[in-house]
Amino acid sequence: MIKTISVVGARPNFMKVAPLHRALQAHGGFESLIVHTGQHYDERMSDVFFRQLGMPEPDRYLGIGSGSHAEQTAKVMVAFEEVVLEEKPDLVIVVGDVNSTVACSLVAKKLHIPVAHVEAGLRSGDRRMPEEINRLVTDSISDYLFVTEESGMQNLENEGVADERVFFVGNVMIDSLVQFSDLASDDVLTELGVSGKPYVLVTMHRPSNVDNAAGLERIVETLERIGEMAHIVFPVHPRTRSRFAEHGFDSRLADIGSLQLQGPMGYLQFLALMRSAAAVVTDSGGIQEETTYLGVPCLTLRENTERPVTVTMGTNELMPLDAAAVADRVAETLSGKRKEGAVPPLWDGNAARRIVEALAAQKVPVLADSAHS
Repeated sequence: MIKTISVVGARPNFMKVAPLHRALQAHGGFESLIVHTGQHYDERMSDVFFRQLGMPEPDRYLGIGSGSHAEQTAKVMVAFEEVVLEEKPDLVIVVGDVNSTVACSLVAKKLHIPVAHVEAGLRSGDRRMPEEINRLVTDSISDYLFVTEESGMQNLENEGVADERVFFVGNVMIDSLVQFSDLASDDVLTELGVSGKPYVLVTMHRPSNVDNAAGLERIVETLERIGEMAHIVFPVHPRTRSRFAEHGFDSRLADIGSLQLQGPMGYLQFLALMRSAAAVVTDSGGIQEETTYLGVPCLTLRENTERPVTVTMGTNELMPLDAAAVADRVAETLSGKRKEGAVPPLWDGNAARRIVEALAAQKVPVLADSAHS
């Protein structure tokens, strides 16, 4: 029996670990533990996801909370080291590109525990992004690298990663979307008063956009312009909400009559909103993928993306955070000039099964001195 620890920390991790945990349990050759670092600690952004995704309570909850990148990473490393020393796993599985991902990878490798990175090889080429540093470091020390799109294969080859360590398996986030799509009730549309009417779904949280007054000004102006032509639903990330208040934008937001500011939503509610939106305006990574699978037009307000297949094949478009340009493109989309897309290869709901089969075939070594051996 191979003992695994899967790490979740921030909201996107939950949708990736849920199908992995189920696939590990179904295989029969793995013992699957879940460690929640608590990097996202708002109940609406964390605990509710475990319930909606059918995941058990995490075996360990580290309760790290917020802090600077250095502080958060260091706290995760200290707490996770204790868990690894006690549990003695044969394999640590990390997903995505958040601080918990790189922190737990470092701890495992220094204790000579193999690391599997799910969603490996993604690159924006922008090392100003903390996520890019996390991706590069994690991939450089991982033993098994599971890739969602063909660009990831090329990136890892360019970086000299041995072919036998790299597996093109598809996208585990899409596994969750496929599994839970039927459970995502449209009741939330009725509750918000948008059922049967066109609306734009907005999410913004990246520090480069929301951690400065200039970026917030452009976001508010964008919302004002879009609000003149369409209803807007904006589930606001806690940090984004605090930045709006800190820089004095609350009154302008309140003046946009067509804008509905919501708290963070559960996975199923947000999926229903995303599925029925006329367009999505975001700076998220995962939403680019989900809208591509759903065929929903997506405007990503960033200079670059680590998920280029969503642009080359999917419904995603990159745009600068320019209020006039974004509003013009939203207007075109609402008038029927939508970007059409296709679903990328292997985004079929079976990525987690492929990952588990690959790990089983690799014969992950079992620690001889483990308590479970």
